[in-house]
Amino acid sequence: MRHGATEGNAWRRYVGRGTDEPLSAEGRAQCLRAGSLPGVRKVCVSPLLRARQTAELCFPGASQLVADDLAECDFGAFEGRSAHDMRHDLAYRAWVEGDCRGRCPGGESPDDHARRSNAALTSLVHDAMAYGQKTLYVVAHGGTIMAALSTLGPGVPGMDNYFSWHVGNCEGYVARAWLEGDRVRLGDPWRFTRLSEVG
Repeated sequence: MRHGATEGNAWRRYVGRGTDEPLSAEGRAQCLRAGSLPGVRKVCVSPLLRARQTAELCFPGASQLVADDLAECDFGAFEGRSAHDMRHDLAYRAWVEGDCRGRCPGGESPDDHARRSNAALTSLVHDAMAYGQKTLYVVAHGGTIMAALSTLGPGVPGMDNYFSWHVGNCEGYVARAWLEGDRVRLGDPWRFTRLSEVG
């Protein structure tokens, strides 16, 4: 599940690993509209405040297992700025012209982020399976979700397109996870907009 909105989201800024801002009033309202799953005992979260606050509202009473590497992409020099702010920034324009696939100056590329966040997710899935846990709840970021679904899919056509897995704030995906050797695979994903759809 992606966290609720922040002030930076509203201004369409790059809000990544280096920006630890709280949910905005609208972000809190989104969490309330998404609903809650009060029976969940544990939820895995990014260390960033917006994810932890979302988990508090949407999974009330659940203990939070913080996984540092679930944090959003590090946008480096682009962090906290909008596309409009950087319209004359040559480094930003080159990054966009490269389909946003390169490394942000002083930060990460989508591939760097995917390696980091997928390693964290893989560890969490391994632990859940080892303890016989049937369901794993994760509250993180749009980039974390896109990284997982575009790279951990089992080679299904279309699943490797990073940007096609974008979700709005307080939305997410449910996916089946399994192991191929030590590698976690995700399949049969479906998008949800309300937690009541997840059950």
